[in-house]
Amino acid sequence: MSLIHHRLPISLHRPRRLFFAPPSAAAAAKLVPSSSMSTSSLETATEEKQQELLTQVLKYHNETKHSFTNYARGPHGLDWANQPNPFRRYISAPLLPLLHPSSDVAQISPPYSSIFNSFPPPKPLSRTTISQLFYNSLALSAWKTIGFSTWSLRVNPSSGNLHPTEAYIISPAVDSISDHSFVAHYAPKEHALEFRAQIPSDFFGGCFPEGSFLIGFSSIFWREAWKYGERAFRYCNHDVGHAIAAVSMAAAGLGWDVRVLDGLGYEEIEKLMGLKNSREFSIPSRPVRGKMPEIEFEHPDCLLLVFPKNGGEFEIDYEKLKMASSDFSDLEWSGKRNILSKEHLCWDIIYRTADAVKQKPLKMTKELVPQPFMSSSMISESSYRGFSLNEAVRKRRSAVDMDGVTLMERETFYQILLHCMPSGFGESGQKPGRQLALPFRALPWDSEVDAVLFVHRVVGLSNGLYFLVRNEDHFHELKRDTRLEFMWVKPDGCPDNLPLYELERGDFREISKRVSCHQDIASDGCFSLGMVARLEPTLKETGAWMYPRLFWESGVLGQVLYLEALAVGVSATGIGCFFDDAVHEILGLKGMKYQSIYHFTVGGPVVDNRIMSLPAYPGPTDDASSDEE
Repeated sequence: MSLIHHRLPISLHRPRRLFFAPPSAAAAAKLVPSSSMSTSSLETATEEKQQELLTQVLKYHNETKHSFTNYARGPHGLDWANQPNPFRRYISAPLLPLLHPSSDVAQISPPYSSIFNSFPPPKPLSRTTISQLFYNSLALSAWKTIGFSTWSLRVNPSSGNLHPTEAYIISPAVDSISDHSFVAHYAPKEHALEFRAQIPSDFFGGCFPEGSFLIGFSSIFWREAWKYGERAFRYCNHDVGHAIAAVSMAAAGLGWDVRVLDGLGYEEIEKLMGLKNSREFSIPSRPVRGKMPEIEFEHPDCLLLVFPKNGGEFEIDYEKLKMASSDFSDLEWSGKRNILSKEHLCWDIIYRTADAVKQKPLKMTKELVPQPFMSSSMISESSYRGFSLNEAVRKRRSAVDMDGVTLMERETFYQILLHCMPSGFGESGQKPGRQLALPFRALPWDSEVDAVLFVHRVVGLSNGLYFLVRNEDHFHELKRDTRLEFMWVKPDGCPDNLPLYELERGDFREISKRVSCHQDIASDGCFSLGMVARLEPTLKETGAWMYPRLFWESGVLGQVLYLEALAVGVSATGIGCFFDDAVHEILGLKGMKYQSIYHFTVGGPVVDNRIMSLPAYPGPTDDASSDEE
């Protein structure tokens, strides 16, 4: 993801209003209403707490905005001596190498474009299929080298290639992996599993259907904050979305479906992933430098259920799952995590916001899985270059520059956007914004992210400003709240089931460049876009915990744009640096109802021939620290 770094003129310790950390367990206990407290008093206390959490999240969002006159706070230059190790390892944990798919496996991969319309028959859970899932979603994809510098790339994209996302598998016994149900950490550099614990044998049979397993994601905020400062919390959650989509696409190629188990609370996820034993972290009252290995802890983000498609409906009983997770606290966990940096810079607002969003209640009702599958509309099969799914996911790259000359056909542009729609090619009467198409179907909430597009070089389409309404429930609100002079008309040749609207014609190249932190890459592609989330109303309706999930959704959408660009013969990259309120001003949006949360650009890439590409495996072995915490 193309995120430029700015040397900031703002003092690291400038005065600011602070929020205090959540109360300790003992202090919190004193705040719990007694059984004699009236229902109205209890509701008032709960509402006040929810408002406090919402206030913290909105404070974070506003304070981490970039503007033409002031960038969000970040480090004064890069501390190369303390660049975080991109590879987490659990020292002394047993390591099981996974298999590297053979050329025969690559040849039987379904065509990339077909996976949006139907799943292949599900493959059995085995060492081969688990190896293939990780290889096509979270593994290394290549090594790059120039001069004395060498760095790795991964299948899942990441802000600045910093990779704050860690992955875990919780699985029943699998031949040639483990004779018992287990939890393991995925080590992408080695393409191997690090065994953390053996878990109760009845865990899966009691909670999930046969042939299913869990993938867990966590974030190490320090990896992003090292370069991007306070805005890092946003980027970490973009990357969670990228990872969700990467796993969903790879799983689909094996005939497996994916669902985020969003009914679980933070503590349950923490226990199941074996992160409860992390050292406690006390949030300072201001940004602080020093040796603080505790800020390298992993924030549990989510658990994905991976299960065979077409296996019939089943229920997720979250109360039962909570009871089962309590046994994980008593497990014997192997391995000590490695230290990523010798010294650190702690941005306190990141950790206060992380504390605010983790307070998600456990879902007390059962959830029916899976949801109906809706295929995506296909209007231009000829736009695709014939990549298999395996080829597309492993060849994905982030463009560094765009050439400013490549053109895109209108039908190709429309086809890309059709695959960006959450509901697919649905039936009439279907709820707008319901996420049923691949890979959005992994997300259990209705879509809350739309997109404003800057069209620069699409043949047969007027240059100008457009809007893709991904949840049609937002249409009237958006039309009312944006500029009165906008046309809101369907462009020429637009498919009936694609809710794309032309707002204003004109040359928006300079404007798109300026609002994306003056980056040429936003104006030199075929089109660029800003993902616009329905933010404050959504948080008020659900809770502060929904804030990172809006970024997850934008990350899923971003991964689709990455893959679509490659599949039609161009390239793409995410843009995390943009001037938030300048985007809102272009649209005429006021307040916090709709907010720009992620930018993207698609077009013809400029290839730097000075950089040499090397195979992902085997790779260099001299950059992974073995220091223990």
